[in-house]
Amino acid sequence: MRDAAPQTIYLDDYTPFGFKVDEVNLTFKLAPTATRVISRIRFSPLPEATNKMFFLHGEQLDLKWAKINGTAINPTITPEGLTADAPTEPFTFEAEVEISPQTNTALEGLYMSSGMYCTQCEAEGFRKITYYPDRPDVMSTFTVRVEGPHPVLLSNGNPGTSGENFAQWHDPWPKPAYLFALVAGELIAHPDRFTTMSGKDVELNIYVRKGDEDKCAFGMEALKKSMIWDEKVYGREYDLDIFNIVAVDDFNMGAMENKGLNVFNSSCVLASPETSTDDNFERIEAIIAHEYFHNWTGNRITCRDWFQLCLKEGLTVYRDSQFTSDMRSASVKRIHDVIDLRGRQFAEDRGPLAHAVRPDNFVEINNFYTATVYEKGAEVIGMLKLLVGDKAYAKALDLYFTRHDGQACTIEGWLQVFEDVTGRNLKRFKRWYTSAGTPHLHVKESYKNGRYKLTFRQETPPTPGQPQKKPRVIPIAIGLLGEDGSEVVSTQVLEMNKRQQAFKWEGLSAKPTPSILRGFSAPVILERDTNDEERAFLFARDTDPFNRWEAGRELAKSTLLAMIKNGSPPSAGYLNGVHTVLRDETLDPDTRALMLSLPSQSELTQALADAGQTPDPQAIHDASQTLKLTLAQHMQNTLPRIYAACQVAGPYSPDPVSIGKRALAITALSLGSRLDGGKAAQVQYDSADNMTLQMSALSCLLRENVGTAALNAFYAQWKDNRLVMDKWFGLQVACAAPEDAADVAAKLTQHSDFDLKNPNRFRATLGALAAHHAGFHHISGKGYTLLADWLIKLDPLNPQTTARMCSAFQTWKRYDPARQAMMKTEVERILAQPTLSRDTSEMLTRIRDA
Repeated sequence: MRDAAPQTIYLDDYTPFGFKVDEVNLTFKLAPTATRVISRIRFSPLPEATNKMFFLHGEQLDLKWAKINGTAINPTITPEGLTADAPTEPFTFEAEVEISPQTNTALEGLYMSSGMYCTQCEAEGFRKITYYPDRPDVMSTFTVRVEGPHPVLLSNGNPGTSGENFAQWHDPWPKPAYLFALVAGELIAHPDRFTTMSGKDVELNIYVRKGDEDKCAFGMEALKKSMIWDEKVYGREYDLDIFNIVAVDDFNMGAMENKGLNVFNSSCVLASPETSTDDNFERIEAIIAHEYFHNWTGNRITCRDWFQLCLKEGLTVYRDSQFTSDMRSASVKRIHDVIDLRGRQFAEDRGPLAHAVRPDNFVEINNFYTATVYEKGAEVIGMLKLLVGDKAYAKALDLYFTRHDGQACTIEGWLQVFEDVTGRNLKRFKRWYTSAGTPHLHVKESYKNGRYKLTFRQETPPTPGQPQKKPRVIPIAIGLLGEDGSEVVSTQVLEMNKRQQAFKWEGLSAKPTPSILRGFSAPVILERDTNDEERAFLFARDTDPFNRWEAGRELAKSTLLAMIKNGSPPSAGYLNGVHTVLRDETLDPDTRALMLSLPSQSELTQALADAGQTPDPQAIHDASQTLKLTLAQHMQNTLPRIYAACQVAGPYSPDPVSIGKRALAITALSLGSRLDGGKAAQVQYDSADNMTLQMSALSCLLRENVGTAALNAFYAQWKDNRLVMDKWFGLQVACAAPEDAADVAAKLTQHSDFDLKNPNRFRATLGALAAHHAGFHHISGKGYTLLADWLIKLDPLNPQTTARMCSAFQTWKRYDPARQAMMKTEVERILAQPTLSRDTSEMLTRIRDA
C-alpha cells in the first residue's frame, strides 16, 4: 500500500531531544539477510527539556528484545520507531534487531553492493539500522564492533582491537548518526601516509575491489592536496589517526563524508587515463576535496536540524570551489560554476520546486539535496566574503570553528560570527537564506557632463508559498571601460541594499561601457537594454574573464534567438568575434574552448519563455545545429591549425595545461567533423591512448552517423568495465537525433548490461534522455512515456533516485499545450501508483500543483 499520508515538518516546530546521548556501543553480526545489530546506549535526561518523551527512530527493523538498565521492556512499536517509559536518572538502553542488507535496494542504511556491506545514513538512514534518535542535533561518541568472515571490517574513527572475523573501532569525536559508517568485504587497500602541520602521522587508505587497484593513485594525490590546502587556507588539521575512503558501485549520491570513513560512488574516486576523461579527473579531485573538507564544515560542526543543511553543504561547496580555483584556472572554474548554477538552480527557482536556501518546511528531506541548497548556498557564502572582505572572512571563520566546534548549529549562529567580527547588521543579508527565487536586477544608465549614473532596481518574482519579496543585499562588482577597452574605473564592489539604488561616477571624459556583475558577483538575472555592438565590444575587450565570456554567451544567445524567432541568418558580428577569440593566443586554450561553446538548448528555451513566447524544442535544436555548422564553415581554415597546435605530446596527464589544450582541440574536432564527415575523428579514435580522446572522437562519429563500427569496438574493448560502460550507455542517447533519442534509450534498457538497481547505469541511460532537450521533449511524447515507465519500475526499489529523476518534468508549464498535456498525463500516471513512495509523491505533487 501507499506510504502513510505525508506529514509536513516545519522549522518553527523544532524541539530539542529530551535526552543527552553519553555514549554509543554497537555490535554488528553480519549476515546477508539476517544481520544482527546489538546496541548499548547511555542516555541522560535533560532537566531543561520540554519534550520528555523517550522516542527512538526505527524503520523496517525486526526487534528481538529491548532492555533499560538490564530489565526487559515492552516498548510501543510503530512504523516510525519505538517509544518507552524512561527513568528520570541516567540509564542504559539496550536492544537487538535484525535487518536484511541484501534485500535493501533503496541503498539507505546498511545494504550490500557486489558482495560488499556498506552504509549510507544521511539523511535518515541510520533508523534502518537500529533504534536511535536519528536527528543531526544528537551527537555522541561511537564504539563499534563488526563481526563477519570478511578480510576488511571498517567503521568510523580509529582502529581498536581486531582478530579473526572481528574488528573494533572507536570514534572519539561526537557525531550525529547520519555520519555513521560501516564497510565489510573483500577489498584491497591503496595505502599512503600524511603528516599534518603539527607533525601528526595519519594513515591513508583507498579501499577498492580487486581489479581497481590501478585507479587509486590520482584520488590519493587529490586527498593529500586537499589536506594540505585546508591547513594552509583555513588552518584546519585532520584529527584522527586514519582516514579511509571506500569505492562502492551502488550509491545514490556522489560520496558521503562519514567521519574517518568516506564512502564514495566508484565513479567519483576511481580514475585512470584509459578509463576516465578529463572531466572525470577534475570531478574526482573536487569531490574528494569536498568530502574531506566536511571533516570540519559538517562533521566537527554539523547542522542542528535538516533545515540548516545549507550550513554544511553551501559552505563546503564554496570551499571546494576555492580549492579547485587554486589548483586549476580560477576563471574557468567560475564560468563552469555559473553554467551549472543557471542550468540547474535557476530552473529550480523559476519552477514548482523553488525553495529557500534554508527552507522552512519539508515533507521528505531527501528531496532537498538540491542545487539551491548546495550551489546557491555556496553563492551566498561567496557574496558574504565579497561584502566583508578576505581578512574579516578569515577572522569570522576562525571564530566559527572556535565557538561552535562539537556543536550542531544554525544559520543564525553562522551569521552571528560575522556580525561579531565586523559589527555589521546582517538581518537583510539573511534574506538570501530565507527567501526563494532569483532576483532580477534591472539597470538603466545615463551620462551627462562627465557624470555617469547607473540606476539599479531589484525585484524577485513570486515563488510557491512566497508571493511577496523584500529587497536583498546584492554585491555588484563593476568596472567601466573606455572606447579602447582600457579600464576607466577598475573593479569595485557596489553594495545594493534597497529596492532601487543609483551610483554615480564623476569626471569622466566620455561615456564608458559598463562591465556589470564581474565574476558573477551575485546570483541574479541582469536585465539591461543593450545591443550586439556592445556585446561584441565586451567579448573582444572586457578585462574581466567572466564578463568577457558572458558577453560572448549573450551574443550567441542573441544570434540564436533571432534565428529561432525570425529565421535570421547567423550574425556576422558573432561569427567574426568567435573567430577572433579562437585565434587569440593570449587566452588560455581552456578559456577559448569555453568561449566557443553555445548556450544550452534549455537556456534558450527559458529565454523564449521569459520573452512570452512558446518554445519549440525542435526549432531550438535545429538553430543550434545550424549555427555550429556555420561556425565550422566560417573558421574552416583555422580549425585544423588549432587542432594540430593543441595536441599534447607524451604520456597522459590531467594537469590544467594539458586539459585545456585537449579541450580546445576537442572543440575544433567537433566543429570540423561537421565538414569532413568524421574523418579526423576516426583517425583520433583509432590512435587514442586515453579515454578523453576516445570518447570525444566517438561522440563526433555518432553525431555524424558514422560511428557504428567504433561503437561496437568500444563495447568489445570495455564491456567488463562498469564505469566505462556507463559512458557507452549515456553517449548513445546524448548523440541521438531528437526523433531517435527515446527509441535509443528504450533499446538500451533492454540490453543485458542495463541494471535498474544500479543508480549509475539508470542515470546514464534515462538521465541522458532527460538531458537531451529536443529528444525528451519530442512532439511524439515518447520520451515522457519512457521515463515515466521506468520511474514507476524504480520507485519501489529506490525512492531517492526516482524522486530526483522526477525533476525532468519540473518545467512542463513552459511548453505548448500539447506537450503540457502529455507531461501532466505521465506525472498523474506515476502519482496514481498505489505503492508510490513518499519521496516521489512529494516531488511530483509539487510539480503538478504549483
